[in-house]
Amino acid sequence: MSDEPPVLYEPGEVTRLTFNRPRVKNALDSASWALFGDGLERFAEDDDARVLVLSGAGGEFSSGADLSGNINASADQVTAKMREIASIIVRLHTMPKPTLARVDGVAAGVGMSLALGCDLVLASERARFGAVFSRVGLSPDGGLSWLLPRLVGPHKAKELTLLGRIVDAPEAAALGLANLVVPAPDLDATVTDWTTRLAALSPAAASGTLSVLDASWTASFPESLEHEATAQQHAVAALRARNATAGAP
Repeated sequence: MSDEPPVLYEPGEVTRLTFNRPRVKNALDSASWALFGDGLERFAEDDDARVLVLSGAGGEFSSGADLSGNINASADQVTAKMREIASIIVRLHTMPKPTLARVDGVAAGVGMSLALGCDLVLASERARFGAVFSRVGLSPDGGLSWLLPRLVGPHKAKELTLLGRIVDAPEAAALGLANLVVPAPDLDATVTDWTTRLAALSPAAASGTLSVLDASWTASFPESLEHEATAQQHAVAALRARNATAGAP
């Protein structure tokens, strides 16, 4: 048995969180969720960290939740666990810094939810996305019920979740599940290119862009304009501070 933790955290300007249970295609167990949540907190609090890359070890992203031992859980235990996971999902979705999913191989079940919960998704031609909850008698979780209809429309979302159909990389790009699909040997170079460009952004510009776009889902047009004004105020203040520091003797 490996002594490595089920989720690896590599800090840096480009921080990496890697699901690390390759023998089970990086299925997430309780320890994985705890380390994943801790990693998100560390990234959020690290002022030197600009971009988060979420990926999986062993040529797979994540096959979803590890269901072993959970089928016999009581209703209260299921509710408690779902709320615990929900708090981690919210951390990912409200992260004020760019997040990027590097998807190679399978992203299924809640693994798909986590990939789509990132701001950007880069996939290899080997990638496969599957909302396969119904295949094991479950319903979507991890925020997929909110994300998927907004990405692909309500009818396609119901098709993908009810039938549990696996979507290959080209179809994923066509549906808007991935920003870009590249040959597997080019995936890491593409991730490096994108993250280098993201890390070079002003943190205020990056967080402001994310905040106004995310808020637009539920805001009216006038409210969106007000959100833009607030974000721009913070961005200009950051530029002013940076210019003053650059000009200081």
